[in-house]
Amino acid sequence: MSLSQAIPLDQIRYNEQGLVPAIAQDYLDGTVLMMAWMNRESLQKTLETGETWYWSRSRQELWHKGATSGHIQKVKSIRYDCDSDALLVTIEQIGDIACHTGERSCFHQVADSKDTPPADMLSEVFKVIRDRKNNPVESSYTCKLLEGGDNKILKKIGEESAEVVMACKDDDKDAIASEVADLFYHTLVALAHHDVDIRDVYRHLDKRRK
Repeated sequence: MSLSQAIPLDQIRYNEQGLVPAIAQDYLDGTVLMMAWMNRESLQKTLETGETWYWSRSRQELWHKGATSGHIQKVKSIRYDCDSDALLVTIEQIGDIACHTGERSCFHQVADSKDTPPADMLSEVFKVIRDRKNNPVESSYTCKLLEGGDNKILKKIGEESAEVVMACKDDDKDAIASEVADLFYHTLVALAHHDVDIRDVYRHLDKRRK
């Protein structure tokens, strides 16, 4: 189904100003990047062009996201909620910057500090592993693995792979889940050790999904 066929424009419930909130979400790791408003015309242009168009309430005009910065948003899919009064736009964010401040996401503020918004669990674990690499903690098991390099990391991946096989042979569902989690973790350590971003893995998985 093409984007132009995905959303029945007349079925969307716009507010009194003729607007509907649109949440932009990263298509790879699920990070919420921003919220903006669309009206019927901007939604139609989004569907036609495959890039996000929003309605500026302050300027009272359409705006093509990234037209000046180059940080356009390529639309992967659009969903609307059960009440048809909110949109979820799954996007590829060019430049990996959605916020006008230069941050990846507009939702980067937590109380008085800044932190990246949550993504999927593997990305969150990878974030911790990469932080351990950049900011070593003496008592950290992750740091000990990284210090040991490929010899230590790859040995653990081999061991965990064998344990996954044994758990599957025993048809022990809890053990399978636990051992696969261990295998995922040690593989993420290998990614960090070799400076491979987990999002590059997701891109390859996305190609396979297609």
